[in-house]
Amino acid sequence: MNFDFSPEQKEFRHFVHEFVANEVRPLARHTDETAEFNWTAVKKMGPLGLLGLEVPEAYGGAEMDAISATIAVEELGWGCGSTALAVSAHNGLALGPIVRFGSKELKEAWLPRLATGEGQLGCLALTEPGAGSDLQGGVRTTARREGDEWVVNGNKMWTTNASIADMIVVLCRTNPAGGSRSLSHILVPTDAAGVTIAPPEKKMGLMGSPTHAVSFDNVRVRAGNLVGEEGRGLQQTLATLDHGRISIGALALGIAQAAYEAALNYAHERQTFGQPISQHQAVQWMLADAATEIQAARLMVYWAAWLKDQGQPITQAASMAKLFATEVSERVCRNAVQVHGGYGYSREFEVERMYRDTRLMTIGEGTSEIQRLVIARHILS
Repeated sequence: MNFDFSPEQKEFRHFVHEFVANEVRPLARHTDETAEFNWTAVKKMGPLGLLGLEVPEAYGGAEMDAISATIAVEELGWGCGSTALAVSAHNGLALGPIVRFGSKELKEAWLPRLATGEGQLGCLALTEPGAGSDLQGGVRTTARREGDEWVVNGNKMWTTNASIADMIVVLCRTNPAGGSRSLSHILVPTDAAGVTIAPPEKKMGLMGSPTHAVSFDNVRVRAGNLVGEEGRGLQQTLATLDHGRISIGALALGIAQAAYEAALNYAHERQTFGQPISQHQAVQWMLADAATEIQAARLMVYWAAWLKDQGQPITQAASMAKLFATEVSERVCRNAVQVHGGYGYSREFEVERMYRDTRLMTIGEGTSEIQRLVIARHILS
C-alpha cells in the first residue's frame, strides 16, 4: 500500500505478521472446527503488547499510536477472524473505556493484569433483547446505588468474550427518568455473585470467539466501579464505538486480504480448458476488483486511524471506514469462494471459513445501515 508508515510502524507490522503467521494462522482451522479459544497464542500476546495496545505504559500497556494498533488488528484478522475479534473487543471495547474514562483507582486495579496477559480478557456488554441500535431508549439493565455499592440487575446478549473474561463493562440505566443522561458504565467482575454467563451462542462463523447472553441478579459491586461519570454512559459508549469501528474495519480488511491471497494462489494453480483459471477474464476481473477495493478500504481505515492520532473528530471517518471495509471484505470473500468453484464451498479450503467469519463485520459495532445514518447526519448537518 502507499500509506506512509514510519520505519517503526513498518517494523512493527513485520513483527506482528510473523507472529500471526507462526502462532495464530496455523490454528485458525482448529479454532473454527472445535470452537476452542486460542489461548495458546493469546497468552503469548501479553508480553508483546498486543493485549494492551493503547494502554499507557504506566499500567503495563504498550501505549501504541492508533495506526500501530490498527496494524495489529489487521494482521490478526489476516490470521484468524475469531482470535482477532476477541483481541479487538478486549482492547477497544473493554479496556478502551477504562483507559479513556476510568478513575486512577480502576486503572491501577484492572489494567496491569489485563494488558499483560496475567489475567483473562475483558468485555463490554451493551446489547439486550430489546436494545441493539437503540441504546438510549432500549436499555433495561439497571444499576441502583445503595450506600457504597451499585446493585446491578438485567440481561445482556451478544457479549463477546464473556466466558473468557475477568470483567465486564456493563451499560446500565442509573436514572429511571430516561434521557441522554440516564445511562452509566459499571465494571462488574465475572466472578461476582449473581452473574450468570449462558452457554456460547451457536453462530454462523467466528466459532472460536465465544459470544454469550449474561444475566445480572442483584449483583453488588463497589461504588468505585463506576467507569467515568454517572449519566455519561451513552456518550462514552458512542465514543468507544467510534474507536472500535476503526478496529472492526481493520479486522475485516485482514480477512479480505487473506481471502484475496487464497483466491490469487488458487487461480494460478487450478487449470481448466488447458490453462490456469487466472487466464480467464471472468476470474481476472474478480481478482482486479478485490485488489482495487482492498487498497481503497485500507487507505480509508488508516486515514481514520491517522485522524485519531491527530486528536481530530473521527465519528464520520470511522463510520465511513467501517462501512466500506466490511462491505468490501464480504464481496472479496464471496468472490474468493467463487474463484474456488465447488471447492470454495468445502471446509477443506480456508475461504469458506473466511466468508462465514466476515459476515458479522457488517453487523457488529453498528450495522451498515447505522453507519449510513451516522454518515448522513454528518454530511447533512
